[in-house]
Amino acid sequence: QLRESGGGLVQTGGSLKLACAHSGLPSTMHAMAWFRQSPGKDHEFIAAITFNSATAYYADSVKGRFTISGDNANNTVYLQMNSLKPEDTGGYYCAAGRYPVTRTWENYTFWGPGTQVTVDT
Repeated sequence: QLRESGGGLVQTGGSLKLACAHSGLPSTMHAMAWFRQSPGKDHEFIAAITFNSATAYYADSVKGRFTISGDNANNTVYLQMNSLKPEDTGGYYCAAGRYPVTRTWENYTFWGPGTQVTVDT
């Protein structure tokens, strides 16, 4: 029901735009989020947005560099990533969850398989 795309290899300071196409989600879903998992680490909250796109939430580590947006007409959520750093490297996963918006991976209901982002020095 969730499928990420847009990952790849980029140099430090570069940009990437990730997309998460979703389908068949129940009406109880309230928000979509992006998480990142680096080798040996837990899933780290990156950003979330409510389905009406009224409110967006960001981790301090990406605030001002990343932008989350939603296109409900095309059932897609985007993550625009600018000024990328090597520490942004990892698997990026989108997730769908119920109210309220949470920054905890386990509190989401649906997850995509992920897309890899590698930022080269």
